[in-house]
Amino acid sequence: MSPNAAIPSHRKPRRSASSRALRAGVTGGIITLAVTGASMPAGAAEKPVSETQEMPTITSALATSLAKSADTAQQMALDYERQAAQDTAAAEATEAATKAKDEADREAAAEKKAEEARQAKEKAAQERASRSSERTSLRSLSAPSADSPVSGATGSTASLISFLRAQLGKSYVLGASGPSAYDCSSLVQAAYRTIGIDLPRTSQPQSTAGSQVSLSNLQVGDILYWGSAGSAYHVGVYVGNGHFIGAQNPSTGIVERPLSYSQPTGAVRVL
Repeated sequence: MSPNAAIPSHRKPRRSASSRALRAGVTGGIITLAVTGASMPAGAAEKPVSETQEMPTITSALATSLAKSADTAQQMALDYERQAAQDTAAAEATEAATKAKDEADREAAAEKKAEEARQAKEKAAQERASRSSERTSLRSLSAPSADSPVSGATGSTASLISFLRAQLGKSYVLGASGPSAYDCSSLVQAAYRTIGIDLPRTSQPQSTAGSQVSLSNLQVGDILYWGSAGSAYHVGVYVGNGHFIGAQNPSTGIVERPLSYSQPTGAVRVL
C-alpha cells in the first residue's frame, strides 16, 4: 500500500462549536429571553446565531396581591407610628395631670392651713375680748355702787368696810395672807384685825367664832360662811344692802357681790 494511501480515521467527527448566551429582560409586563450563540461545523466560519423567546411574566393577580401586601405593610407601619404617637401623648397627658393634681393638692393644703390659722387667730381674739369683758364686768361688780353704801356705819364697822373695799380687785391666792393677795379666810382675819379683833386663820373655826344669826337678820360686819358651821369651806363679810365682800376664787379675786350670786349657808356676829 502506498504510503500516501488514505487511512480511514477512527476519531469521531468534530462537533460544530456552539456558543450561547442568555439575556433576559422585562418589557411591558413580558419577560423577554434572548439566547445568543453559535453553532458551526468544523472548519466553517463562525456565524452568530440569535434567538429571542418571550414568555408570560408576573400575572395581574399576583401583581395586585403584591401591591396589596405592600399597601398593607405600609398601613401597618403607619398604624404603629400613630399608636406610638398616641401612647406618647397619653403618657405626657397623664404626667401633666398628675403634676396638676399635686399642685392643686398643695394649694388646697396651703389654703386649709391659712384658714385654720385665721380661725385660730379669730378664736384667740374672741377669747381675749371675752376675758376683757369679764374683767370689766367683775370690776363693775366689785366696785362700790350707790346702792351698796352702809347707812349709819360708824366707828369700827365703817373701818372694817373701808378696809374690805380697799382690797377689791386684788388677787385670790390660796394660803396668801396679804397685803397684795389673800384667800377667803385671811381676808376676813385681816379685816377684823384692823378693828382690834383677832380671828382664827381658817374658815372652819371662823364659822363658829361668834353668835349664830339668821340670814334674814344680818347686820353690817357679820361673817358669812358656806358649808356647815365648824366645817365651812368659804367665808366672807356682809357689807349691807344685800351685798358681801370676799376673796372668791383665783378667777375673780376679791369682789363685792349680791347674796344672790352665791347664797351663804349661815352667819355669825362678832361685833
